[in-house]
Amino acid sequence: MNYKLFSFVVLSVVLALSLSACGGGLSVMPGGSGTFTSVSPTHADLAYASVSETQKLDLYIPEGTGPFPVVIMVHGGGFMFGDKADGAGLTGVDQLLAAGYAVASINYRLSGEAQYPAQIHDAKAAVRFLRANAATYNLNADKFGAWGASAGGNLVSLLGTTCGVEELEGDLGNNDQSSCVQAVVDWFGPIDFLKMQEQLTEAGCSASTDDASSPESTLIGAAIQTVPEKVALTNPMNYITPDDAPFFIQNGTADCNIPPVQNKNLADALTAVIGADNVTYSSLDGAGHGGSQFETEENVQLVISFLDKYLK
Repeated sequence: MNYKLFSFVVLSVVLALSLSACGGGLSVMPGGSGTFTSVSPTHADLAYASVSETQKLDLYIPEGTGPFPVVIMVHGGGFMFGDKADGAGLTGVDQLLAAGYAVASINYRLSGEAQYPAQIHDAKAAVRFLRANAATYNLNADKFGAWGASAGGNLVSLLGTTCGVEELEGDLGNNDQSSCVQAVVDWFGPIDFLKMQEQLTEAGCSASTDDASSPESTLIGAAIQTVPEKVALTNPMNYITPDDAPFFIQNGTADCNIPPVQNKNLADALTAVIGADNVTYSSLDGAGHGGSQFETEENVQLVISFLDKYLK
């Protein structure tokens, strides 16, 4: 299958659907548009595993001598579509490069190709590949961060809380390397799928996340409420331990795709275990599921300041 063509077709359908009222759940089109990096990847389409053509990443290397800390970017798209070269998945890349970070933007198997936990297996495989090849690409193997929005926010949150959790590591190569990251930036990621519909309804938003056709259920392979044990594997809060990575968590107060309380609950749960000094949480007043308020220079610099604290 030509997965780039598949992604394009799905994106076209999604764009058409997004013109009508959306009923909550994972957003298929996070707010914002355009391209957020002015440069091409230094190394494009690096294969980090060999099970699927999808398992590739683009690596951007900054100017300087290195070795460079790394930020792994994980795109959104409801686990249904998206690409490592999408503009909305590259917010902040120019600023990261200017600040001396290498950036790895990854693809992962979408739900039309493989059900969960394939997606977190892929993300962890990408981390291990980069760590195994750190010397080749002039990377600092001890300073890895992860930044994702929407569905990507879920995956980076799992990266931050499930280091060494065998059932989520997968066996896609470089298993002698760690999949740990040292800092996480979660922008409005879904956390507890089983409570989303209830929380959205309470917030006055329409919701259909429990439906068998929802992005969440499509990811799992069944209506989520019918398979709670499998859905539990997608919830970062179920894996929090004192050695987890520090988190920067942000959402919009008017998000009707992912209820803001999801991110607040994650921040509270992390704070209770890893300490308030290691958790930064904020809600952008009036912002929805992404959009220009997240992409301002001021807000991106807040993210970079957080990363600087733990990766430099």
